[in-house]
Amino acid sequence: MKKNDLVAAIAEKENVSKKEADKALNIVLDAISDALIAGEKVSITGFGTFEVRDRPAKLCKNPRTGEPMTTKPCKALAFKAGKTLKDAVNSEN
Repeated sequence: MKKNDLVAAIAEKENVSKKEADKALNIVLDAISDALIAGEKVSITGFGTFEVRDRPAKLCKNPRTGEPMTTKPCKALAFKAGKTLKDAVNSEN
């Protein structure tokens, strides 16, 4: 599902225009993004948790030359699904 499909689903389910649904979705995504950029964890009960994790530098090999190299430390986004979402995905229909 792409963003346009999600907007269409929201519009249909809530009986609003696609423009209004797109605006609402963008507001939610911006709020989540802003919180993650600020280093906050975003928990949506029943859905899951988004967070930023620090990845330390590590020793690896250059795949072309085989020479050892060190990656830079960075931040990685992580999502952990909530129990309700996990159960819904794993339920037998």
